[in-house]
Amino acid sequence: MDGAALSPPRRPWTLRSRSAGPGPSGAAPHPFSWLSQAARARARSGLSRRIVPRPAAEDVLDLAGNDYLGLLRHPRVTAAAEAALRRWGTGAGGSRLVTGDTELHHELERELADFAGTESALVFSSGYTANLAMLTALTARVPGAGADAPAPLLVCDRHNHASLIDAARLARAGGARVELFDHADPAAAARALGSRGTAPGARSLLVSDTVFSVDGDLVDTAALHRAARAAGGALLLDDAHGFGVVGPGGRGALAAAGLSPAPDDVVVSVTLSKALAAQGGAVLGPDRVIRHLVETARTFIFDTGLAPASAAAALAALRLLRAEPERARAVRENARLLCDGLRGHGLEATSPDAAVVSVTAPSPDAAVRWRARCLAAGVRVGCFRPPSVPDGRSRLRLTARADLTGAEVHRAVDVIAAGRPG
Repeated sequence: MDGAALSPPRRPWTLRSRSAGPGPSGAAPHPFSWLSQAARARARSGLSRRIVPRPAAEDVLDLAGNDYLGLLRHPRVTAAAEAALRRWGTGAGGSRLVTGDTELHHELERELADFAGTESALVFSSGYTANLAMLTALTARVPGAGADAPAPLLVCDRHNHASLIDAARLARAGGARVELFDHADPAAAARALGSRGTAPGARSLLVSDTVFSVDGDLVDTAALHRAARAAGGALLLDDAHGFGVVGPGGRGALAAAGLSPAPDDVVVSVTLSKALAAQGGAVLGPDRVIRHLVETARTFIFDTGLAPASAAAALAALRLLRAEPERARAVRENARLLCDGLRGHGLEATSPDAAVVSVTAPSPDAAVRWRARCLAAGVRVGCFRPPSVPDGRSRLRLTARADLTGAEVHRAVDVIAAGRPG
């Protein structure tokens, strides 16, 4: 007799709502009844969010996306993705350690490492998973180490991206110590590295974004490296908003700081979804670090590999950047023009070190209304509100592109200025 014969006939599954409190029969509240209260609290704070699909083609000037080099629809990039789609199919088909590894992944990794001046690279399905891998694998306990082995120390900028924050939380859950330092302050980072002492044999890692995603400011990468080296630690950098934009030919923050070829105590993560107009992420660094990630990083071992079409698109975009390095300079110049124009209208705009410019709004609700007025006038801008902003101040976030014309920059400035909250 099979197991099915021992089970009662199945009835169609239905979802029945329950009251928020016990009913006449004494039934317990529905386990998700608290979500309505949480949604009302977010609405009162101006923090409700919704996703709105955009059409494939629209007559809107986009200053909200991350297509920094203007390559998202470049014929060579889309043709490369199409060719890979026809050759390899719609996805990787498995984790890279099983069946998801292709020649394209390795070709992209070789060219990323060569471009950035590192020994090796490892491609992930997203920049988020790359950061999770970088921090958790490099703070993991060494096999065979005793229970009294000193805990690794992670020293993190307070304004780090959410992916680095989540990675640090996971590292702490695994036994690492985490210390925070004041934003973009190498001296504070150095103090944090030595604040509680470092036991013999303990690892210390200094972790920071290079270009911060909210205000677009570039840290003093060389000073951070000096602080890490003085403490005998490694420097881990997230160059998502710098790679392809800052440094000679867009080679990133290390090159901008004169640290290319990269020192052997530096590891860098990048995304393929911004300057390289694709999807995915990568970790760049010494050979032995990359080997360690392949063998231990959970977001590499247990995740489906990057789709070959995305790998091909990123590779084509990288080759375009190498052939046309002026694109990196153009996006920085357009960001500066946006900033100057907005300040000329009396708006509080951040000084851009890369492609990002932010404009302070008086409140979350005001930022949402301001964004809506801009879109109604044909200009799409980003809107950052808590908790996406570490200082709690809402703002519009603009991203320049290399292919913006002077007329488009002036139009954007006029629309943003005209739509400012009264």
